[in-house]
Amino acid sequence: MAARGDPAARALLVEAGELDRDQRAATEAFLAGAAVPVVVSSADPRRSDRPHGTRVSVPPLDDDEQFDLWADAFRDVADLDDGELRSLVAQFQLPPHVVRSAAATVRRELPYEDELDAVQLAWRAGLDEARMGMDELGRRIEPRAGWDDLVLHERQTNVLREIVAHVRQRPTVHQEWGFAQTLRRGLGVTALFAGGSGTGKTLAAEVMAKELGLDLFVIDLSQVVSKYIGETEKNLRRVFDAAEAGGALLLFDEADALFGKRSEVKDSHDRYANLEVSYLLMRMEAYRGLAVLTTNMKKALDNAFLRRIRFVVDFPFPAEHERAEIWRRVLPPQAPVKDLDPRLLAQLTVAGGSIRNIALSGAFLAAEEGEALQMRHMAAAARTEYLKLERSLTPTEVRGWV
Repeated sequence: MAARGDPAARALLVEAGELDRDQRAATEAFLAGAAVPVVVSSADPRRSDRPHGTRVSVPPLDDDEQFDLWADAFRDVADLDDGELRSLVAQFQLPPHVVRSAAATVRRELPYEDELDAVQLAWRAGLDEARMGMDELGRRIEPRAGWDDLVLHERQTNVLREIVAHVRQRPTVHQEWGFAQTLRRGLGVTALFAGGSGTGKTLAAEVMAKELGLDLFVIDLSQVVSKYIGETEKNLRRVFDAAEAGGALLLFDEADALFGKRSEVKDSHDRYANLEVSYLLMRMEAYRGLAVLTTNMKKALDNAFLRRIRFVVDFPFPAEHERAEIWRRVLPPQAPVKDLDPRLLAQLTVAGGSIRNIALSGAFLAAEEGEALQMRHMAAAARTEYLKLERSLTPTEVRGWV
């Protein structure tokens, strides 16, 4: 409620989000009985049987308007030049009051900050403001892993670095070089990570998020997909609308829950499943950040779908020498070890995710005994991990351990 001058001269601003049927009815009843002028703000035109006054469509700020907004908010903050401001504008799509809030945070923290400069503080403030709408929609992973933590073939690593370049250089190529005007559509950076469980798909996304200074949100598509017609699109829309504010790296896990070999349309649900796929692809292609899908069954995916993804990265099951390298990297240098041999540990035919589980479980077993970490601890931890995988250790896998 805002009042100026005469107490009777008042107007009411109502911000309406997504409403269910009962909430919509209650809102309409409240608006109908309001005794003051009312302004209703919503992302979409509101449908109602009641007569309304003037409807005004407010377009989003374009890049130049966003730049002016950021420049004005940060005008008295030193060490922020036009290029750095344009990088912030390219990354964040925040409303004016949130940009001003981020600027206020930078001014407050800058005099007391020894490690971060104004640019880094502004970037962090933008992330903090943008993630508020995302925390309830996905699982946020704090990006800590670096390129040295990945054990992949050089060809896969090169593609991951190319993806990073596409995201990082987006302002230069799209705006400064004019590709956004000539191409217009399909400018989003999209990728598919294909490989078995534990082969490093999520770790690769974490490495890229850290390199780009972005939040990483893991969205479980099996939780997003609904059996009710229209609900899946609604859930996907909420995710993308919230993520647009900060351009987070979105990792859609278990893409097989939504995608498959699309065959003949047999009924309305099959037809609508195809619409859900098309909607997700459309939002990915228009997304300002980086959207990554993961799958365990690349061969089951429709070729028409694969053609619309800019990058496809295969994560193969690690060979024995690669498993040995994973073992070397997963064991901390300060951990007390005795006669641990990564080459023997690499005989276990498991992927990186299971290797990390076995190493950690073995460490807890050794710590409980008050002993250094030994092969027998790893053997016990491996048996537990294999039970989870519904497998049995073979003599070949533990040959030479004792």
